[in-house]
Amino acid sequence: TSAYSSPAKSLGDPGITPLSPSHIVKDSDADDAVEQLFLVVVAIDFGTTSSGYAYSFTKEPECIHVMRRWEGGDPGVSNQKTPTTILLTPERKFHSFGYAARDFYHDLDPAESKHWLYFEKFKMKLHTTGNLTMETDLTAANGKKVKALEIFAYALQFFKEQALKELSDQGGSDFENTEVRWVITVPAIWKQPAKQFMRQAAYKAGMASPENPEQLIIALEPEAASIYCRKLRLHQMIDLSSRAPVNGYSPSDTIGTGFTQGKEHVRRNRQSRTFMVENVIGEIWSELEEGDRYIVVDSGGGTVDMTVHQIRLPEGHLKELYKATGGPYGSLGVDYEFEKLLCKIFGEDFIEQFKIKRPAAWVDLMIAFESRKRAAAPDRTNPLNITLPFSFIDYYKKFRGHSVEHALRKSNVDFVKWSSQGMLRMSPDAMNALFKPTIDQIVQHLSEVFDKPEVTNVKFLFLVGGFAESPLLQQAVQSAFGSRCRVIIPQDVGLTILKGAVLFGLDPAVIKVRRSPLTYGVGVLNRFVEGKHPPEKLLVKDGTRWCTDVFDKFISADQSVALGETVTRSYTPAKPSQLVIVINIYSSEQDNVSFITEPGVKKCGTLRLDLTGTDASVPNRREIKTLMQFGDTEIKAMAVDVATSKSVKVGIDFLNY
Repeated sequence: TSAYSSPAKSLGDPGITPLSPSHIVKDSDADDAVEQLFLVVVAIDFGTTSSGYAYSFTKEPECIHVMRRWEGGDPGVSNQKTPTTILLTPERKFHSFGYAARDFYHDLDPAESKHWLYFEKFKMKLHTTGNLTMETDLTAANGKKVKALEIFAYALQFFKEQALKELSDQGGSDFENTEVRWVITVPAIWKQPAKQFMRQAAYKAGMASPENPEQLIIALEPEAASIYCRKLRLHQMIDLSSRAPVNGYSPSDTIGTGFTQGKEHVRRNRQSRTFMVENVIGEIWSELEEGDRYIVVDSGGGTVDMTVHQIRLPEGHLKELYKATGGPYGSLGVDYEFEKLLCKIFGEDFIEQFKIKRPAAWVDLMIAFESRKRAAAPDRTNPLNITLPFSFIDYYKKFRGHSVEHALRKSNVDFVKWSSQGMLRMSPDAMNALFKPTIDQIVQHLSEVFDKPEVTNVKFLFLVGGFAESPLLQQAVQSAFGSRCRVIIPQDVGLTILKGAVLFGLDPAVIKVRRSPLTYGVGVLNRFVEGKHPPEKLLVKDGTRWCTDVFDKFISADQSVALGETVTRSYTPAKPSQLVIVINIYSSEQDNVSFITEPGVKKCGTLRLDLTGTDASVPNRREIKTLMQFGDTEIKAMAVDVATSKSVKVGIDFLNY
């Protein structure tokens, strides 16, 4: 098998690859396999709207350090993470990331800024692109296109450099990349190609390499949150369902002000920026018995995804009960509704032009909206004011020949008025209406999950992710599901995933059982059976009757798979001289698939066995035994030549096929 065996070699394994001093294992083939030595785990939460990193030294896993405070920051928005924005020079070279990118872009002269390439919210592209490849493009604010892989690699490289620099400054000596195990978080609902794309981008950024893939772990966002939530103490969360005072605030305060007080409390202790994680399982879990179930709803900027876990005591391992589900219902949906509202008032033609001609001012307007969006609450009575950038007012007058004020009067949108200070005044109802479509979709999706037979008797619902800070979302979830389970929100809800991802990197074997999101298999030939097989599938070869296109199933959709469990198949080259076997992998959302030609069955990847470099003096009929793992966050494969017991080079590819 491979020299760098996977962190969870067997179910009895306690987790991490041993961190003992590196020793050289003398292999029978004299392949020197060096035991990996990671001093630190760094997790990157690469979000749609904001990103950040955190780390923990493997010698003191109970301390999680969250990245240094960032320069810049917005009024009314806490800046523990940085915006996921990236700026390239007109020559397409990396310039800056985060607040720095945004501020620099904003300060450019408009004539100059149209040559610079500015990207924001680009992570969603990986979710929405049906046929993602290494060649997929992203469009900058000025309309120019750049390969997505380059942008993602630049972003990851930026975080890699920031983290290594912080670690070096802290330790007083240069920190090497080889000493770091990297963890990158992705939504659980992402398909295999998007996960592989992230991995390729990380290789391009120099975090790990195809030769040393174990250095990088892909973590699923709601899983990471789940791991962290297990460790929560009572003072670290807000229980929306309890009528008793929470954290010393009465429930009526909790929804709006409890958060700000809670945040202040965290912020005062934030100089250290180090969070202690209890080694024991948190208090909330002391109420959980073996077999209890809970749902984690991770609501971020782009996607909302949810996972249902069951706790297995005594060690508190987790088992996934229902495949991860969700969709593009993140807080971006609210921004989109705001944009639709602007189109309604000022005309779609104007908004489209304005975005292209004054991209920096458009970014400004959305930042102004963002801070007001965070002020929306169910019981708010006073209006929200959104400052329109001067160039918006100016450009509108040029474009239409009349004023913004005139447009508002004429638009018969009642609940948005023009205030004399040059602002849009929105009534709280108008703001809440912008949230409604997105929140309705989340509640609707959660209802469907709650109705699944696997999801009965859920004790807790943990609401995590940046969008979980919204009192409107909190109230909607509490009123829809509060009677079925306790709705819990961790205090520093935007950092939950980041901290959980660090814990996952320290012990990737904590999640023992997952569910396959799709049915996977390959197309094979079987002996033709009269009456069983359709006649149009008959193929006669050398006098033997074969049935073509038969779907050989590896694993079914929603089937539970244990970590380290493998699906084994043997393949034989058609001709003894054949040096490469390429097998197409097919997937389907359906369970019972008989043929690869059925509707809904798609070719989704390839399995490539490389037989070069193995002895030529092999028997005529070689058998290559292939082992595939579906129980991890990514699908993995290995292969062995049965006759020689030598390992065969194998590639499983969902991106370039």
